Amino acid sequence: MLADLIALAVPPSCAACRAPGRRADAVLCGACRRALPWLTRTPCCGRCALPLPHAGRCPARDAPFHAAWSAVAYEGVARDVMHALKFRSARPLAAIMVAQICANAPSGLLAPDAAIVPVPAHPGRRRRRGFDPAELLARALARRSGMALVCALRRSGTPARQVGASRELRRTPGRLGISARGPAPRAVLLIDDVHTTGATLSGCAQALREAGAQRVCAVTWARTL
Repeated sequence: MLADLIALAVPPSCAACRAPGRRADAVLCGACRRALPWLTRTPCCGRCALPLPHAGRCPARDAPFHAAWSAVAYEGVARDVMHALKFRSARPLAAIMVAQICANAPSGLLAPDAAIVPVPAHPGRRRRRGFDPAELLARALARRSGMALVCALRRSGTPARQVGASRELRRTPGRLGISARGPAPRAVLLIDDVHTTGATLSGCAQALREAGAQRVCAVTWARTL
């Protein structure tokens, strides 16, 4: 009731396009939802999550994770949505992203015996933002799916900015400072917001494998093409 009254005085706006909305709970307007570039409408590689056929060899052919999947391409409206979540603290978007992941994920990917493990943000970035986007998604997914949530990874060292870094720099050994907190679950669903080169996912998967994980599947809401 209170939210509706506030919405009458100050109409809510879409987190992506910032157009005024009519409902207090309309975090993402109908036009932006319809404009999302779904990857579920085209065949994608189960290893790297890129549309098939590959231009060359699969970039995840040697990755320590066993499979990867993403719901949307990181372009257009999806890029605006992610920017709103990460840089404008539009946290309610996480629930929408997770609902879309659950509705479109391939059968068997969200295995109930797997533990959800979020890709950890560097402590400095987490303090500046006030939250960790990947952990926000992981917690929403755990609530929705009933799967266990295990914060099995940590990040240390100097923050390594991935945006704008070359593929070679992103994949420099030890650059990300990711390690396991202890023994890892046997089956892991590794969660992050965006899959770009796969360097961060590979670093996390490697740490989990070294800590005892037998199978690691990577799931993100968006995939850079």
